[in-house]
Order: sequence, then structure tokens, then C-alpha cells
Amino acid sequence: PHAIRLEGDLTLGGLFPVHARGPAGVPCGPVKKEKGIHRLEAMLYALDRVNGDPKVLPNLTLGARILDTCSRDTYALEQALSFVRSLLPPEGGEGRCADGSQPQRPPPERLVGVIGASASSVSIMVANVLRLFA
Repeated sequence: PHAIRLEGDLTLGGLFPVHARGPAGVPCGPVKKEKGIHRLEAMLYALDRVNGDPKVLPNLTLGARILDTCSRDTYALEQALSFVRSLLPPEGGEGRCADGSQPQRPPPERLVGVIGASASSVSIMVANVLRLFA
């Protein structure tokens, strides 16, 4: 529920602490303006500038999938796994539609990198997981 998705030829992932750590049993707390929202806005601004200048990446647009870490390392790792899940085939195999045809699936996301997370300990955990899936 805490995500932003922008379509593009290539996708950059983002992991930012948009919310503070929530109380026990709740992953997310109040919004963090300075360390969360500002970083999110900086990434969106940079993407807007790059996509708005045809000389920087001619014939390509950068998209984004930005996820909230809620300032919690375990939640950030769970969010990072969603990057991996988008590259894997569906659990039930390819399957068939009711009329017997092959299902139409969108092409896998072309995730080329991930920006974040905010804390080094979280970044190391996320990098180790993402490294397994290149």
C-alpha cells in the first residue's frame, strides 16, 4: 500500500523511510517529512529532469517503483523482495484462460537499480538479497 509506480522503459527502484517506525504490531507510523518525503521528492525530481531532456537518454524513459521502508529494517527487506517477485513467473505456472488460450501477461519489469535504503545496515541486507537475482 505504500508505493509509487511510474511507467518507463527502464525502472529504478527506490527504498525510502517515508513513514517512521510504527508501534508494536503496526509497521508504519507518522510521515517523516525531512528524511522521507524530501528524499522521495528528490528522486522524482531527478527522474523528471532526466526524462525531460532528450539529450540525456535519447529514446528511453526512466520509470520508478518507490517503496516505503517505514524506518524498519525487516519491513524494508520485505519491500525489497517485491522487486524480486516482479521478475519471477507466477506461482501457478503459466496456466490457461477459460477459453484455452495463453494468458496475456505484461512483460517483466526491467529493474536496473535500486536507490536506498536510508540506513547502511538496511542497504547491506537489501543489496545481499538483490545480488542473488542480479
